[in-house]
Amino acid sequence: MNGTMAASSNRIMLGPLVAAIDQGTSSTRFLVFNAKTAELLSHHQVEIKQSFPKEGWVEEDPKEILQSVYECMDRTCEKMTQLNIDISNIKAVGVTNQRETTLVWDKETGEPLYNAIVWLDLRTQSTVERLINKTPGRNKNHLKHKTGLPISTYFSAVKLRWLMDNVEKVHEAVLSHRAMFGTVDSWLIWSLTGGKKGGVHCTDVTNASRTMLFNIHTMDWDPELCKYFDIPMEILPKVRSSSEIYGLMKISSNLKSGPLTGVPISGCLGDQSAALVGQMCFKDGQAKNTYGTGCFLLKNVGTKPVMSDHGLLTTVAYKLGRDKPACYALEGSVAIAGAVVPWLKNNLGIIQTSTELEQLAADVGTSYGCYFVPAFSGLYAPYWEPSARGIICGLTQFTNRSHLAFAALEAVCFQTREILDAMNQDSGIHLSQLQVDGGMTSNRLLMQLQADILCIPVVKPSMPETTALGAAMAAGAAEGVSVWSLNPEDLTEVTSEKFEPQINPEESELRYARWKKAVQRAMNWETTEPVNNGNEETSIFSSVPLGFYILGSMFMLIGAKYIAAGQK
Repeated sequence: MNGTMAASSNRIMLGPLVAAIDQGTSSTRFLVFNAKTAELLSHHQVEIKQSFPKEGWVEEDPKEILQSVYECMDRTCEKMTQLNIDISNIKAVGVTNQRETTLVWDKETGEPLYNAIVWLDLRTQSTVERLINKTPGRNKNHLKHKTGLPISTYFSAVKLRWLMDNVEKVHEAVLSHRAMFGTVDSWLIWSLTGGKKGGVHCTDVTNASRTMLFNIHTMDWDPELCKYFDIPMEILPKVRSSSEIYGLMKISSNLKSGPLTGVPISGCLGDQSAALVGQMCFKDGQAKNTYGTGCFLLKNVGTKPVMSDHGLLTTVAYKLGRDKPACYALEGSVAIAGAVVPWLKNNLGIIQTSTELEQLAADVGTSYGCYFVPAFSGLYAPYWEPSARGIICGLTQFTNRSHLAFAALEAVCFQTREILDAMNQDSGIHLSQLQVDGGMTSNRLLMQLQADILCIPVVKPSMPETTALGAAMAAGAAEGVSVWSLNPEDLTEVTSEKFEPQINPEESELRYARWKKAVQRAMNWETTEPVNNGNEETSIFSSVPLGFYILGSMFMLIGAKYIAAGQK
């Protein structure tokens, strides 16, 4: 009896709870937080399969993504019941998601019309080159004054254009006004609020600002940009703020968690913006770096967008309420960070787990002059060079897999350093420390290396789930929910660990200069020019300079023979 009373009094003491769906590139999570203390109470995680139908193509199944959300919700609710936590105390749900990943579905059947094209995907490279060639002076920054973004394979507009041009089902659905476009947040909110039976088709300003169709000054879809990409505006979701009630959770045959029915979905932020909010970077000049599949460094620049002269993106950081001002960020994006771990594991077979990577690297404590540029999807900031490809250089007979493991970790740190340098130049304010989060921050060696290479302290919060926390904060603070205060004095102080630089700056600079040399070697590797498919002999003279070189060499040899004969 006493135990039951204690349990029920426990339940009462918890107060309002807020949940977050965190749908990332490699996994989905559902997490529940205490709105008063920001404490994580329970969560569940499900891995997501990626498919690579052709070289450079990366896809995911939209139905699997949705199913993983249902599964995470159900399992988390089961865990909470076992912990004697009252699920009916969940007052709101926030959504945070992998950005730029592009989906099109049929609003009448609710069926996806193709796989989700993941942000990393490179199939649109020839489209991008065609678009850049069309611009005055072949300028990839032609649309930057409106979008804050360069024309690149990274963003959603070119992926959507590819789907409309190459997938018959998508083309037909657009013509018959049945198509809906969205990033992952839109697909989830539409599905969870009823789908084909009245689902809400919306996105928030942070996700919209990653499409190349959104004007970051007017804060809405831009008719001229849509015309430029020839995309009908009727297929786009309605743009809302990052913190307001979009709709209520509807019961679904896929969802056992009945208690979540009727709970408002009231927060939505692209994952990097969510991490900025979760790290409480609300002041102009505060920055965070997230180490996930890719690496994303965001710096809050306040309520006026700052355009970069050094290859960074200008993006919407958040807009926490319908009547609140939008805040902007400078962003540096690295395509490959954590993604290097499965590559070393599955493609090279030199490690079995991510902890083994740390162990191998720690065993040698140096790359022994080996440098690794993981430009598997070209290079993002600050270069925006889709033709770059991965390269490992500086190899000697002494180099072994441990040195390669160390070089892979160093590569993540060097890429961050390049972005931080660009950010310091753009904003004129040098960062005194870097706040970090994301899966890779559990690697202590990586965090120490990062501090050494940046020559500033690296600060890691003890609760690593800052992305989900940011979405929960936005949802809990929404008008009509108001269970989470975003006043700085009410925010729970986050405990953290600090990594101080331990090597001298000269050594750091030397290693960084070598890395930059390796990056130059990786450039202009791949072009979209037709290449020999291997079925036919390539004429040696198809390369004119090579033909001249060989002919010249032959004449020189013949000439040398005659001269030698004459000298005899």
